[in-house]
Amino acid sequence: MATRRLRSSTVVLGGMGVLAAMITSCGSEPDKRCVDPLTHDKLPSYECKRSDGKGSYYYGGSSRNGKVEGGSFDKSAVERGGFGCSGTGGG
Repeated sequence: MATRRLRSSTVVLGGMGVLAAMITSCGSEPDKRCVDPLTHDKLPSYECKRSDGKGSYYYGGSSRNGKVEGGSFDKSAVERGGFGCSGTGGG
């Protein structure tokens, strides 16, 4: 039975793809939504962009029926996930 040999270019390109995925997943920002801090209702993004807006950015978590849960108003407290990441946030 003959053995197959991988070409070095195939191995290098595959390794570069894995490395790129690790870098982008680790450094990515958590999801953010504009939210009313008292009711946790989702708001239009302009409510967080304006100085007189009533919203604050809420990071991570999920949204269901117009309400958010499982995240934080503190960006550094949200886990970013991804392969090879510490999972503690940080920058």
